Amino acid sequence: MTETKRQIPILYLVVPCYNEEEVVEKTAAVMGEKLTRLEQEKKIAKGSKIMFVNDGSKDGTLRLLHEIAAKDKRISVVSLAGNYGHQSAILAGMMTAREHADAVVTIDADLQQDIEALDLFLSSYMEGCEVVYGVRNDRHSDGIFKKLTATAYYKLMHMLGSTVMTNHADYRLMSKKALDALSEYQETNLFLRGLIPTMGFISDVVYFDVKAREAGHSKYTLSKMFTLAMDGITSMSVRPLRLIGGLGVFMFLFSMVMCVISLVDWVRGNNVPGYTTTLIVSLIIGGITLLSLGIIGEYIGKIYMETKHRPRYIIDTLVWRKEDENAGEER
Repeated sequence: MTETKRQIPILYLVVPCYNEEEVVEKTAAVMGEKLTRLEQEKKIAKGSKIMFVNDGSKDGTLRLLHEIAAKDKRISVVSLAGNYGHQSAILAGMMTAREHADAVVTIDADLQQDIEALDLFLSSYMEGCEVVYGVRNDRHSDGIFKKLTATAYYKLMHMLGSTVMTNHADYRLMSKKALDALSEYQETNLFLRGLIPTMGFISDVVYFDVKAREAGHSKYTLSKMFTLAMDGITSMSVRPLRLIGGLGVFMFLFSMVMCVISLVDWVRGNNVPGYTTTLIVSLIIGGITLLSLGIIGEYIGKIYMETKHRPRYIIDTLVWRKEDENAGEER
């Protein structure tokens, strides 16, 4: 893919956490063992770390992370001032890690995403890829409702012209070059799954199997998934607005046809009030009007938030220690 020979990278794993006290110790242990193996196999350089991002957890997650970091210098902890959401937590970790790392991999704290796929991520990186996407092989582990809604969502996104990758859930590797480019994007309404593919860097796909959670339960509620879906649609496509325009033209033509039919009936003396027809037409027009206003309102709301230029996240505390005085020098 490239003529340039790459050096073994300093790798940072960015792990967003929200109320993950049940699993975070196991996660740190598993990821730590994986980093050790990768370093022994000379696939990553000294100085590689695991950066946990505490997204305003209300349980004991932050306390446990500080305890883990005190025992292992490879563990870093970024604690946000509040709960800014999954996408902002990932961005905070990536932007903090890019100052120290050659490559960053974002991965969830529940250990469902196969950490052994890191070998393939690194292989693609060494071949010249700036972005490597982790894509799940199937959705067998999901319930029927989630499977159907996810399938419908990706199909809708593709219909609307989005470049979002099917079954990719923020498990990806990004090089420092790609992260520097991402830092230039300043929008408040983040949808990284759709935004990153638009950058155009050389990329690859790694397929993996999803595992069962080690402990606890998913913190991604139905409302959060719906919010992410709406952010994806409104952040990456204006086609809904164009559909509204097309629908408005259709309803105008439909109204003209109904007017002609009504006038013909009046001329023929068939002027008995058509209650059913009137009701159906009123409901259709009223429903479409409210739906259109709702879609337009979503876009106006996004514009309103963007014009404020508020920070996408605020870092409260940062725990970061150099693992070795010569870390990163021999690579």
